[in-house]
Amino acid sequence: MIDFKNEQEMFDTMRGKLYSAVICDVLDSLSAREQAMRADICPVYPEAVVVGRAYTALSVDVFEVGDDPYRGFIEAADSLKANDVLVMGTNRSTRTCAWGELLSTAARARGARGVIIDGYTRDVAQITAMKFPVFVTGTKPVDSAGRSILINHGCPVGCGDVIVHPGDIIFGDIDGVVVIPKELEKEVISLALEKAEKENLVRDELLKGTMVRDAYAKHKVL
Repeated sequence: MIDFKNEQEMFDTMRGKLYSAVICDVLDSLSAREQAMRADICPVYPEAVVVGRAYTALSVDVFEVGDDPYRGFIEAADSLKANDVLVMGTNRSTRTCAWGELLSTAARARGARGVIIDGYTRDVAQITAMKFPVFVTGTKPVDSAGRSILINHGCPVGCGDVIVHPGDIIFGDIDGVVVIPKELEKEVISLALEKAEKENLVRDELLKGTMVRDAYAKHKVL
């Protein structure tokens, strides 16, 4: 197992050296085979990479404007802390946009590392300019007031067909979003870093013209 000085170093190392596919491979090897979110949850800009601790939230659709329609969303955003990734389940809503530029600005200012939503966002141009990692199923210009409310946060949620618990590690890149259960994180991170290094060696062999089978066997990547 690799010892990191702190979580900042751990997440920065993961961001720099890992990718969602190698993490999925390791999770598969540990019989955690259903940890990748649905393919329609994508980054709003291709270069986005997010890694951090899940801070979860749950929203539901509504059909009237309540007295304080933004209260839950504001509470969740204000609860974020350094190295958090907001993970919001919406029951796959296509009615509302639960996120945008201002909440992204607030989240980043609090040290959060990104946002995953099983639903829509807006203000994509501004979020892209900020280079704040936001992963969603789509975009829509509407406001959430009268369309959705946030009913709970810091609770288990379903997002992208994966159950996410507070404190799980989230890793997302252009290939998709992976959830690392908290109880497996040390083993997964160590094995993923080892596997990524082996794959780098295999790539070097393949560039030299080595046969695939020989390169794989030499570095034991299968």
